[in-house]
Amino acid sequence: MKCWAPRAREGQGTTMRSVRMRILVTLLVLAVVAVGGWQLLPSQSKSGKTIRVGTTDTVTSLDPAGAYDAGSWALFSNVFQSLLTYEPGGATPVLDAARSCSFEGSLLTTYVCELRDDLTFPSGRKVDAQDVKYSFDRVKKINSDVGPASLLSTLKSVDARGATVTFHLSSPDATFPFKVATGAGSIVDRERYPANALRTGNQVDGTGPYELTGYSKGKRIDLAPNSRYRGAVGTGRPVELRYYSDPAELDKAWKAKDVDAATRQLPPSVLAALDPSDPDQRVTEVDSSDTRNLYFNTRAGSPLHDADVRKAMAWLIDREQLAATVYKGTVDPLYSLIPTGITGHTTSFFDDYPDQNPEKARKLLEKAGVSIPVSFTYGYGLGSGAAADEAQELKRQLEASGLFQVTVKGYEWTDFQKRWASGKLDAYAVGWVADYPDPDTFAGPLVGTDSTMNTGYSSKVVDRCIQNSRQFADRGRAADDFRDVQEVIADDVPVIPLWQRKEYVLTSVDVGGGQYLADGNGVFRLWKLNWI
Repeated sequence: MKCWAPRAREGQGTTMRSVRMRILVTLLVLAVVAVGGWQLLPSQSKSGKTIRVGTTDTVTSLDPAGAYDAGSWALFSNVFQSLLTYEPGGATPVLDAARSCSFEGSLLTTYVCELRDDLTFPSGRKVDAQDVKYSFDRVKKINSDVGPASLLSTLKSVDARGATVTFHLSSPDATFPFKVATGAGSIVDRERYPANALRTGNQVDGTGPYELTGYSKGKRIDLAPNSRYRGAVGTGRPVELRYYSDPAELDKAWKAKDVDAATRQLPPSVLAALDPSDPDQRVTEVDSSDTRNLYFNTRAGSPLHDADVRKAMAWLIDREQLAATVYKGTVDPLYSLIPTGITGHTTSFFDDYPDQNPEKARKLLEKAGVSIPVSFTYGYGLGSGAAADEAQELKRQLEASGLFQVTVKGYEWTDFQKRWASGKLDAYAVGWVADYPDPDTFAGPLVGTDSTMNTGYSSKVVDRCIQNSRQFADRGRAADDFRDVQEVIADDVPVIPLWQRKEYVLTSVDVGGGQYLADGNGVFRLWKLNWI
């Protein structure tokens, strides 16, 4: 493995501008398909009217220390503020709650930010550096099973003095600014959020472009523009987020005109039939790095503990069939951990398992000495797109060989998260939305030791490759490390990549800015929506 060889560490300049210039990431090409009028000026007559947005991505927690899912982070990017953020389509972080940020020295182990002096919480109290330190410290201290603490694995300690926040890292990490710009970096009011436990109740105390004015769990959230917001993005129109139990319900709401915008996710059959020339709606179609993987419980005692059993499954899964039937061609088969369009992408699973071969699968199971058929339970989250149909198709493919017997069970989303986080599922498929536009987000959180996916998998080679990759400010130089990671994963098979999807946003003809809800870097920009 190349990542075992010592490499010269690359230095880094001391300004945020140098970070932006030197971190080179291969981004997805964002193809926007729309029906005219995107550049029309906002309507003044409707400026106070609420824009209703429908989605199936529900919020699991209002506390940034207690959630690491797409629905919650979509909310966090609107009601909380981080030191850094991303511009639409941007590859590198820009300043938001900070007025400057940079690595100190050339070792990439000390990151220093100066806080803006004009930020205030809803209580009217001025935000200070202690609040920033407190916010990062509590994420790590609480260390929720379904929270983002793993994203801050290289953060050793935080100092706050005056307006200066200094992050001390345990090892070089050129991706740390990317992580600061995510939901894990949300700044909370230290007087309102307990240090050692998640906050309960329905209140949010942040400094983002919106204030939360109403909350009904799993049903709706009301957001009002925050007049106190100071930062990079500005504020927008009042927004009501409406949550639906499954794609069919979201489609029904869209067709009934109960929502003005619909995103994540409509049924595959609906997406496949979208007509960009339809004068009654606007359609945004964006290539994204949104992937879905099949994860395995690799712990001793699990029926999928033996790597040969998991390799056998890799010889049986037909991604093309899955994409064509369940997803109606709206997703593309994926053969690597890192998706197409991101630095380090390979086809490691196609290279190792180029076709469906039941005979090779049988030989692997015989080598493992397990009883055939191998019985295991497959879990999925209810309301997660076409997850139920996907589960049945994967069950059909695996059982057609006579080598596996699969029990399929669906769980309410929060329960599903807790089950995989506690190692109670044998196998489970989970979608993954990139935290930031870098291959690192598809490595450590998914297959590193103590990963967010909690498969029990650990590899010294993988961990070392990931750590080595973080020493390069020029992210193109990390590509070899990530290729090595994917080579090991294809051999150990703690996870099988399934597919990579496009993002779709539908808006009514009098709503503009829908393209900003899905631009490939994970920020849900509700403040960009407007009446036209």
